[in-house]
Amino acid sequence: MFQALQLTDKDTIALTQLNTTDLPEGDVTVSVSYSTINYKDALAVTGSAPIAKSYPMVPGIDFSGVVTASDNSDYAIGDKVVLNGWGVGEKHWGGFAQQARVKGKWLIKLPQGLSEADAMRIGTAGYTAMLCCNALREHGVTPASGPIIVSGATGGVGSIAVHILAKRGYEVHALSGKSEQSEYLQQLGAKAVIDRKEYSDKARALGQQIWAGAVDVAGSFTLANIIANTQYGGVVTACGLAQGMDLPSSVAPFILRGVSLVGVDSVYCPVAKRQAAWNDLAAEMDIEQLSDIAHTIGLDEVEDASKALMAGTVTGRYLVDLQK
Repeated sequence: MFQALQLTDKDTIALTQLNTTDLPEGDVTVSVSYSTINYKDALAVTGSAPIAKSYPMVPGIDFSGVVTASDNSDYAIGDKVVLNGWGVGEKHWGGFAQQARVKGKWLIKLPQGLSEADAMRIGTAGYTAMLCCNALREHGVTPASGPIIVSGATGGVGSIAVHILAKRGYEVHALSGKSEQSEYLQQLGAKAVIDRKEYSDKARALGQQIWAGAVDVAGSFTLANIIANTQYGGVVTACGLAQGMDLPSSVAPFILRGVSLVGVDSVYCPVAKRQAAWNDLAAEMDIEQLSDIAHTIGLDEVEDASKALMAGTVTGRYLVDLQK
């Protein structure tokens, strides 16, 4: 028997006891050590959006843990693994349970230097941030190219992107609506903090050529303004829709300045890119800094923490200890 947080319908969630025979199909069984609460998880747990595609559903779009049974030749009992995305927590039972059974092709082995707790302090947010940072590098944006802007800079993706890019030697400018967090952003490595209001209204077709690259989590007007102010040949990575799914932009930056807009998907990203991103995270992240901003909670506290996250009263990240 094991504990799980289970949605029985859109508005009903409860901590329950399950048996391993209740687990869905998969060729690898994992004893889950840690998970974390992403915005998508909070939407599911609070019933704020139809994240779960069927019921009953165990939310949690990522987890880390140890393999306890395997019919997959790539994984052996005792392997430490991490999972992000693949519809887990939406279409397939996820990380808010002490046991998980999944397809081995969804897993990657935890790199040396990262513990299971470290992996979930980083979580899908940090993994997505690394995918964006690597995309900038792959498209030829170097520290010598010019300054980089990161939107939603105090959030999970944004804060880790600021940290990674600064460590790589880029001049990072953080776009945020939380002026009281300026010192925190500068500690992460931001050279300057810009009020997001400057980028939240309708964009001109072309603005000043300021940014060599960007990591955007907002979409909508914010993304349109970033594109309009990107240098000739610059690269903008987009991975979120915090402001909206629309993009009220113009073709002008693309056909007159050769700006590239690169979409970054973390859910179905190929395994090779996933493993490379996690290897880079293990090599480059300042884990002590992450430890300072992570609040450790138990499975029985996930529902209240999700409500707090939706209310916007949370600073930092939640680390869910499944063995607590």
